[in-house]
Amino acid sequence: MASYRGLNDLGPLIGKRALVRVDFNVPMDLQTHTITDDTRIRAALPTIRWLIGQSARVILMSHLGRPKGPDPKFSLKPVAEHLATLLERPVAFVGELVGEAVNEAVAKLGPGDVLMLENVRFHPGETKNDPELSRQLASLADVYVDDAFGSAHRAHASVAGVPAFLPSAAGRLMERELTMLGEVLGNPDRPYWAIIGGAKVTDKVALLDRLVAMTDGLVIGGGMANTFLTAEGYDLGVSKVEADAVAKAKTLLQQARDRGITIGLPVDLVVAEAFAPEAAHHVTTPDRVGNQELALDIGPLTVEAIRKWLSTARTVFWNGPMGVFEWEAFSAGTMGVARVLAESTAKVVVGGGDSVAAVAKAGITDRLTHVSTGGGAALEFLEGKTLPGVLALAKSSG
Repeated sequence: MASYRGLNDLGPLIGKRALVRVDFNVPMDLQTHTITDDTRIRAALPTIRWLIGQSARVILMSHLGRPKGPDPKFSLKPVAEHLATLLERPVAFVGELVGEAVNEAVAKLGPGDVLMLENVRFHPGETKNDPELSRQLASLADVYVDDAFGSAHRAHASVAGVPAFLPSAAGRLMERELTMLGEVLGNPDRPYWAIIGGAKVTDKVALLDRLVAMTDGLVIGGGMANTFLTAEGYDLGVSKVEADAVAKAKTLLQQARDRGITIGLPVDLVVAEAFAPEAAHHVTTPDRVGNQELALDIGPLTVEAIRKWLSTARTVFWNGPMGVFEWEAFSAGTMGVARVLAESTAKVVVGGGDSVAAVAKAGITDRLTHVSTGGGAALEFLEGKTLPGVLALAKSSG
């Protein structure tokens, strides 16, 4: 991985303007503008507080949602107000991204003051990585800090464009993400196991290829397990199976056998006759799924099998739920795996939005080694792809 500056490499910042890309794309009730989960805001606090402590003039920018243009529902003003309560100090807000109003707001900042700009995606140049927008943003500051790992896979102006114009560094969160995921990618303590769930094999082909090649064991759960079980010859009734991915699943299974690694598939399933939260359900084995039944979770025997498989693991990476965990009736498998990991002595790294939500629901976030804030960014990084935001930091550091 290419080298990049950290905060401590920026030199004295007293009175300097620091433009900080954060990831404040938080869940929000768009009617009341109430933030329902501030995890990502809290994750950026160490960087923001450090810059305040250095007497920098802090200018924050982020995206929120996927607006097609300026849209009051996606304004960052409520986020600025929430941040102010967490920092216990004022956070100024300007309802523009660039322009005279922004220049005036920046000019009013004193050492240690904080300003938040409006949603970067209100500007059409953001997603196009427009060099002119990048230049205008850079003109607001003396240094640039990227603490938005969740956006590092986007070649956008505020992520990949601005570092070309300013001395740049990774924030505390960005550094931790790259360090922890880098260890999983390049130098994990062994035995190294991965647990991969979620709905579709085709969404994670590159990740599965890489994990089969480098792990000592791989557990497959969630909807994608249906495709792997089908590849093994099971008839899963009306369960969702990716017919066009069965051949790929067979290939991955054979590659695992050739390497001599274990691929753990469900040994029991929670099945129902309808895809509905209140559907009647029961536990059965893969060879006894009824013609009109569909699998919606792994069963208790599979959770215990996972516990046994991971008993000697020293590193575990988890991405993707084991079933439809949002519905209480089909959440036991995912919650069970979460508890197994919470009790493990292994280094446990969790990446991916649904996985993060699952460990939060289980109340075990603080008991794991690292829970990534970057869904797509974490997966692309672990697939071995170069992230535009990280590359831009490396180029900026010279």
